[in-house]
Amino acid sequence: MPNGAEIIRDALNDFQKIQVHMLNAKSENATKTYAGLKDDYISLKALLTSLGVNLTEIDKIKE
Repeated sequence: MPNGAEIIRDALNDFQKIQVHMLNAKSENATKTYAGLKDDYISLKALLTSLGVNLTEIDKIKE
């Protein structure tokens, strides 16, 4: 079973990947793709926030 640090590490990696894909989708005007990624972004942001991670510096999307 993963410990707290492993969960945070994995969620942070996923959060950063989602942001890159969201920025790419936005620049390509891929609105459906962006909307789908935004759901994952919001879930990961909520998870990381509940785990006490400060996202101020790493959140590139700011939504």
